Amino acid sequence: MSCFDLPRGLGFGGAPLGNLFAAIAEAEARAVLDAAWECGLRYYDTAPLYGLGLSEHRFGAALRARPRGAFVLSSKVGRILVPDPSAPAEQHGFVGRLPFRVRFDYSAAGAQRSVEDSCQRLGMSRIDVAFLHDPDEYTHGADWRARHAEAMAGAAPALADLRRAGVIGAWGLGVNQVEPCLLALEHADPDLFLLAGRYTMLDTAALDTLFPACAARGVGVVIGGPYNSGLLAGGTTFDYAAAPAEMVARVRRIGAVCARFGVSIKAAALQFCAAHPVVVAVIPGARNAAELRENVTLFASPIPGAFWAALKAEGLLAAHAPTPEG
Repeated sequence: MSCFDLPRGLGFGGAPLGNLFAAIAEAEARAVLDAAWECGLRYYDTAPLYGLGLSEHRFGAALRARPRGAFVLSSKVGRILVPDPSAPAEQHGFVGRLPFRVRFDYSAAGAQRSVEDSCQRLGMSRIDVAFLHDPDEYTHGADWRARHAEAMAGAAPALADLRRAGVIGAWGLGVNQVEPCLLALEHADPDLFLLAGRYTMLDTAALDTLFPACAARGVGVVIGGPYNSGLLAGGTTFDYAAAPAEMVARVRRIGAVCARFGVSIKAAALQFCAAHPVVVAVIPGARNAAELRENVTLFASPIPGAFWAALKAEGLLAAHAPTPEG
């Protein structure tokens, strides 16, 4: 990587602790973060969007008592939280959120303010990594290229300045699509990408495009959404919507191979993401301490090399996709 190293392996994704789709009690949220620490996880990712500040508050409360040099914390810029007592009870899938609404701001001043606001919500003097959040089609539709250009002209150089000044350790994009990352490599010098859902056992869009470009530039990739929002973990959703029939059928075929080899599909999903050389961390979320501990166990579970060979032989994985060595 260009100037910053994350703790490699399994990290912790903070969207569920913003009450994504369902509320989590404060005590349970704290128990999840305490379990993550006890299990040895040292990379944590959150964002202002997650619960409209709630996730950042929870991360700060749990991590402030830990030695600051012992963990890496990332958050996002691009959305400013605006106080609004009449804000809807559910926004962007987050329920029981704090009384704010979001205003997109990809300007230099917006990036600076967002970093400062996150530090205040966390109760910390710094965040280690700042990801430009969602300058992509997934969020902005047909207007996404204009928003991306705005981010490259405003927030990106501001974050590079903050990196040079030592205010943050690294910056990059946190998105759900590959193309915005490729464009960022053309126009800026990011250290990292947080890519959600585009390098999994069901979707390897990054394999032949983004990953070679990252390898050439020394840019690392954090993989979010390793379960594709639930379909690879026994759920029915893919990219936060009802899973298409072809994806359900593909998971059924993968599951049959898993059954032959006695492998958990969730373990395979986590370990496949981590096997590519440009991937520095995989950050599934967890809604309770039991889920967190299960992820840690699955990430370390032995999987025979013959399992990966069988997936490739059946056309369920690209033949050239790196896999764990077994």
